[in-house]
Amino acid sequence: MLIRHLSFFATLAREKHFARTAEICNVTQPTLSIAIRKLENDLGVPLVRRGHRYVGLTPEGEKALVWARQILSDFASMREEIATVKGGLTGALRLGVVPAAMPAIAFLTASFSAAHPGVAIDIQSLTSRMIQRGLDAFDLDAGVTYLKSEPLENVRSLPLYDERYVFVTQKDKPCARANAIAWADAAKEKLCLLSDDMQNRRILDRLAQSIGIKITPPIVCNSFLGVCSHLRCADFASIVPHTFFNVFGAAPDLVGLDLIEPRHAQAIGLVVADRDPASPLVTALVSCCRQLDLENRLGAGVSGH
Repeated sequence: MLIRHLSFFATLAREKHFARTAEICNVTQPTLSIAIRKLENDLGVPLVRRGHRYVGLTPEGEKALVWARQILSDFASMREEIATVKGGLTGALRLGVVPAAMPAIAFLTASFSAAHPGVAIDIQSLTSRMIQRGLDAFDLDAGVTYLKSEPLENVRSLPLYDERYVFVTQKDKPCARANAIAWADAAKEKLCLLSDDMQNRRILDRLAQSIGIKITPPIVCNSFLGVCSHLRCADFASIVPHTFFNVFGAAPDLVGLDLIEPRHAQAIGLVVADRDPASPLVTALVSCCRQLDLENRLGAGVSGH
């Protein structure tokens, strides 16, 4: 059994198409088919259900895929570990980040890049559920997500900061003259919020329900970029994480008000797969996170707004 045969098999399971898999693996389609047959012969079971085209995996193939992904991940980690002996950490760090944490992620990646310049970083904006799937399938090295609301399974977590919520509106609105606003009053404004497939929105809805109110925004969006776009329109306000003022900067037309009655915070942190040994990239990332003080660095962005 060869590592590259496992790689072909895992890629085929992901792409679900022989020709596309062959192209990605840089081999001919007959070479791919021979490799999969060889893997099946080595294991003594059929792995792939075939028709005129790819149909799917057999039950044995589904079980083999779990092991193949783990073996490939361990093999990559072994190569990374050996490479560090020669010249420091190399490779690619794959991060899944919930959209609400995107304004904070540069503090982490900048620190990691400074310590490990030979590592490329691939950041994907993903929902918490997608991060779970990515970690389970070894497609991600780590995630940054909510720790206590809908917590992920089979992970180790490290708190990074507490997300607080800010009501953002145009500075010429009557409500903008206060320093704070109650959730009940904020819910009455014309809001643009994330859609409920995003965990940040579900957190807001649960909080509103806990105090007997309902948030019904006329516009929802699955991207904070869309939310920010509507904030520049005088008719709309929003409720965003306090970290977004690191992106807004000194926006002269916007005002951020503390949300009170109740005040609420939600822990956001790093999550990695609960397995030993951890890869050198994951070990280095956890070490970097332990040295950061994101809570204070992010809080500075809200001051004065």
